[in-house]
Amino acid sequence: GHWFLSFLDAIPSADQIRITTSLKSQRGSVWTKNKSVFEHWEIEVTFRVTGRGRIGADGLAIWFTEEQGLEGPVFGAADKWNGVGIFFDSFDNDGKKNNPGVVVVGNNGRLLYDHQNDGSTQALAYCQRDFRNKPYPVRAKITYYQKLLTVLINNGFTPDKEDYEFCAKVEDMVLPPQGYFGISAATGGLADDHDVLSFLTFQLTEPGKEVPTPDAEIPQKDKEKYQEEFEHFQQELDKKKEEFQKEHPDVQGQPADDLFETVSDRELRQIFEGQNRIHLEIKQLNRQLNMILDEQRRYVSAVTDEFARRAGVPDQQGQISQQEIDRVVKTQEEVLRQVNDMRSSMADTLRLVSGAQHPGSAAGVYETTQHFNDIKEHLHVVKRDIEHLVQRNMPSNEKSKCPDLPPFPSCLSTMHFFVFVAVQTVLFVGYIMYRSQQEAAAKKFF
Repeated sequence: GHWFLSFLDAIPSADQIRITTSLKSQRGSVWTKNKSVFEHWEIEVTFRVTGRGRIGADGLAIWFTEEQGLEGPVFGAADKWNGVGIFFDSFDNDGKKNNPGVVVVGNNGRLLYDHQNDGSTQALAYCQRDFRNKPYPVRAKITYYQKLLTVLINNGFTPDKEDYEFCAKVEDMVLPPQGYFGISAATGGLADDHDVLSFLTFQLTEPGKEVPTPDAEIPQKDKEKYQEEFEHFQQELDKKKEEFQKEHPDVQGQPADDLFETVSDRELRQIFEGQNRIHLEIKQLNRQLNMILDEQRRYVSAVTDEFARRAGVPDQQGQISQQEIDRVVKTQEEVLRQVNDMRSSMADTLRLVSGAQHPGSAAGVYETTQHFNDIKEHLHVVKRDIEHLVQRNMPSNEKSKCPDLPPFPSCLSTMHFFVFVAVQTVLFVGYIMYRSQQEAAAKKFF
């Protein structure tokens, strides 16, 4: 296991460590006492960044460095580190309106961090994520394996601990073979509470290699030392609690009132739960739309390859076998089935919106409008991709001639049939989008 050492304004407790409190010009950091000897590793960090203001500062950083970090100007830690820092930057110093964001910055021990530009001139990777004031803790999963650094973020919108989204990756990244893990935070003119709930480290091994034997048990002397430090931290915490109660006697007894949920708290909780279900439904809808697009791309590729192959054989130009037509029909039926699934998911989403939206609440109307705009945007993407595929496969200077096919009473070219399939799909998606807009507009008046 790893044992942590805190610096400056970090306050440990039984279930979390407050790296900085929401006071101006605070700095705090927590580092492992022993070096990590893992060649490949993965860490999972759970934290909260909360503040009363619409804008917070400065941010939080996760570190892997050759030497144990000290107090400094880079999110509470020292500059010119040798290793990598993953910065959760809350404040927009350069005025580009791209914060809060996650920045990956490497350093060889010689560079000074470019704070004024939010590290944009030194960033190896970046993604824009809002991690402040989320209903659930935010989670970061950082993996370093075979010189590839990957950052995944769980944005704290849902209670699902495995709901990670890709944030950034850095290839061919060389880090020290041994180093210390750490986490730090800082506040400036604006201030947030930066709380760390968990920090887990895992060793990764290549397939086929033996897992290294774990280190020997911690000596009894070190155990007693660590236990003594923990008791000291606990006593300091109890002392601060007593001082706070003496300075604020009017606060005593109030926590008992929190056992009962007020009407406003219940409504807020219901709105959060409804919005979480809507978020999950929209993600499912997005996955289904991606499946449809993949199916269409495979279909277009197959038809294009077949058309090109037949174009190279003079005696079979323009001919279509019954087996190919059956395959196209089956593909179209699969597309229609997936569109119907998409329509059912959209109907479920509409019901959830209706249940989650509180009458007369401007916030509910705004959130509902935002979700429908997201759905509309996804449908536009589907429509645009399909139209692009149709235009790419349509001949520019000649029309497809209808060959004589003795086995069939009517003539049909491959391109005509494909255009028919694409147009039918576009009409289906357009119809669903139109119905969604009409139902959304109708709900705004109720």
